[in-house]
Order: sequence, then structure tokens, then C-alpha cells
Amino acid sequence: MIKNKKFKNAINNIPQGTPPIWFMRQAGRYHSHYQSLRKKHTFVELCKTPSLAAEVAMGPINDFDYDVAILFSDILFPLESLGLKLDYAPGPVFDRFLKEEDIIKAPIELDVIHKHNFQAEALKLTRASLSEEKSLVGFVGGPWTLLSYGLGIKDEEKIVNVHENLFFEKALYDVLIPMLRSIIKMQLDNNAEIVYLFDTNAKQLEQNYFTDKYIVELKHNIFSEFPNKIAYFCKNNPILEKSNTNVDLKLSGMVYGKNEGLENLLPQVKTGFIQGNFDPSLLLKPEDEFKIELDKFIQKFSRLSFEERSGWICSLSHGVLPKAKENNVKYFINEVRSIFDSLD
Repeated sequence: MIKNKKFKNAINNIPQGTPPIWFMRQAGRYHSHYQSLRKKHTFVELCKTPSLAAEVAMGPINDFDYDVAILFSDILFPLESLGLKLDYAPGPVFDRFLKEEDIIKAPIELDVIHKHNFQAEALKLTRASLSEEKSLVGFVGGPWTLLSYGLGIKDEEKIVNVHENLFFEKALYDVLIPMLRSIIKMQLDNNAEIVYLFDTNAKQLEQNYFTDKYIVELKHNIFSEFPNKIAYFCKNNPILEKSNTNVDLKLSGMVYGKNEGLENLLPQVKTGFIQGNFDPSLLLKPEDEFKIELDKFIQKFSRLSFEERSGWICSLSHGVLPKAKENNVKYFINEVRSIFDSLD
């Protein structure tokens, strides 16, 4: 059951005046509430101690009144199940990179679920703290994004001939996708209303391989397993601008990872949601400059009818940046609601 009415309407592409609002990385370094907790605890402690993870997740709900809360965790923890030791300093650091034997010795489903039980407990505690009017979502990293981090190739621009690399393909389709499927089921069974699959680094894949092989495998082995319960994000996603993508892939929605053009695509989307697309860097600007940019953003979408923006989740094109100004975030949410409420 989708708790937040606006979020539910967006998922079902039901016309409404005011869109739901939530940001990727809304619980994080820009937020003074998070910073105060971070002075007392490591990042891993915040993620893996369910009561602390719930407290972090609730911070932006209490302070900014987003419509949706998200599990506080990290996409890279599944790599620990493959034998990598993970730390943060402050970004992710591994003791080594994946080897073929790590893939051959891939863990069984029960071991994966056991190692991710902290997420199940955090979801339960977060849901218990949320009002009935707020939604709660989970998330996992995409299989290619996990593999690119695990192999130490996350910063390479393009990876070619993946189909000729037996190690890559076995890791993706025989190990990582089944692991992620288990984690997604666990999150859905523990109060996540939908689960976002964040696959930023899939932009490294050649377009033909992405569309003809990779996304097809995701559809058959994840999206179809949880129809209309998965939202997908890939930066520069080549399939995003097809108006029937959500229904073809059995997705609840997709994140629009570009700063321009969503207002033109949105009227074509008749099933599921599209989330975005305010430029995160604009939240760093001085207040006067930020307000000018926000006004331009709101005007673009206010020109659309309720029906034309029916599947819109008002958000950023990516996550909140660490130096975003809290006052700008608060003003964004209040101003968007004020303007669209007046049009309702």
C-alpha cells in the first residue's frame, strides 16, 4: 500500500495539482541533523545500527517535510557478501578488488539476507516513526554499478565488449542480479512501498549492449519479478525518453537524470512516474540567485495541465550535494507546494 496520496497518484499516473516531493540523498551531509549524528558515529555505524539509520532517515522528514522517506543505507554493502572489506574515508574504500574466485564462491540467498538484516530492521523502525501520510521506499545499487565499484573501474568513461568478458557476464547475471533480487524482496517484505534501483554507472555500457542485453536481463530477472514495484535510475539512460518505457519494463517509474527537457517528455508518459529534474548545483547558490532559478523551474511545469504532468515526482536530476544550503531546500519544498496548491 502506498501511504502518501500524492506519491500514489504519481505512481498510477493520476492527474493532480501538486506533485509529491522527495530528493535522492535527502538524508546526508548537507543536513545539520545528519552532521550532528556524524560527529558521534561513523558512517557505517549510522547505516548498520537500525535505530540510528531510522533517526537519520527521519531527520529530513521532520525538518523539511518531504512526502517520502528513504531507507538510510548504502548501495555498496552487497559487495561485502562477496568478500570485500568496505570502509569510508569519507568515500568508499575497499581492501582489494573482486577476483574470479569471489564470484565462484558466491554466497547463498540466506547468507545475503542475514548480512542485510540491518536494512530490514531500519525499515521497520523508520515506518514506525513515520506518520500515515508519508511513504517509505527502499533502494539497491544496480548490478553494473556494483560491479564497476567492485572492480575499481567506476571512473572509466566507457567499458566496451562486455559481452566478450565471461567474468563480467557471470558476475552480473549469475551472482549480482540474484543477490539484488533477494535484497529487494527483503526490503519489500519490510515496509518498503517500492524499491529504487540506482544504476548511475550503467552509463559506462555501450548503448547497444545496455538496451539489447543488460536492460533485458534486468527486466526478466528483477523488474518482472516485482512488477510495478521497482523504479530505475541510470544517468544518461538511452531508453528514458521512450514514452512507454515504464509499462514495457513493468516499472513503477524512472528518474530523469538530466537538468533539461523533462517538461517536454512528461506529457507523453501515460503509465508510471518520471522523477526530476531541478539541477542540484542550484541549491548551492546564494538565496537570491537560487530563487530566480527555482521560479524558472516552477514556471516550466506550471504551464502544463494536470493531465500533462500527472506522473511527475518533483525532485532533482540527481542527489542533494553535500554543500547544498538547508534554507534553499526548505524554500524549494514550501514554494513548490505553495505555487501548485494555488493552481489546484
